[in-house]
Amino acid sequence: MTTSQRHEGKTALITGGSRGIGRAICRRLADEGAVVAVHYGHDHDAAERTVKEIVADGGRAFPVHAELGVPGDAEALWAAFDRAAAQEDVDARVDVLVNNAGITLPRRVADVTEADYDRVFAVNTKAPFFIVKHGLGRLRDGASIVNISSVVTRIAYPHLVAYAMTKVALDHLTRTLAHELGGRGIRVNAVAPGYTETEINPTLAIPEIRQRYASASVFGRLGQPADIADVVAFVASDEARWVTGHWIDASGGVHLGV
Repeated sequence: MTTSQRHEGKTALITGGSRGIGRAICRRLADEGAVVAVHYGHDHDAAERTVKEIVADGGRAFPVHAELGVPGDAEALWAAFDRAAAQEDVDARVDVLVNNAGITLPRRVADVTEADYDRVFAVNTKAPFFIVKHGLGRLRDGASIVNISSVVTRIAYPHLVAYAMTKVALDHLTRTLAHELGGRGIRVNAVAPGYTETEINPTLAIPEIRQRYASASVFGRLGQPADIADVVAFVASDEARWVTGHWIDASGGVHLGV
């Protein structure tokens, strides 16, 4: 099987799939043959644009709308997925689930409010937990779950403490699900980006900060969404069939000397 065929015949759902890393993952999986459900929370135009790009490249994709971080979000997401899959005549059983949607919270402990804390945990940790819970009956045996973590879980980063905590919790969920779902042949892994050039990080527009982030990598550059998407596509594929419960550093070696 060639790389371009790795996900042929599979159905994939990527949360936060309309922009940034999520968009790159959607496009890569579609390029490799998957039918891709592009989830979005607010930016309908971005989701439609991602779907149109995939279709223009000869792939298949459809948008799925559900706001995360609100009560009943996981059930709403799966209901929207079921409706969209039926309209597209797509098998609603899922082979690849990527929990990518997330928000940042660039604040120190003293500046984090309870509302801030509850919001970042609701989107980054609670939503993936219940998306998996309510998706267990939809996941095929032998499916792959990929949770998008962050390299900040292995270093002290005071400006992102609450955000980092959400990703640490997601890492633990990854290991636990890998243990629990292994009997069904379902693999669960986490992929951890570092400093990546996406619109989620507006500070990259500041030359000094951009250079500092780039120099943190042993390669001396910022990560690109495609760098992460390539790792996710491999981890979700049958080529990684013997990899589960693993945290994969996809940061370009940031802070290795610290």
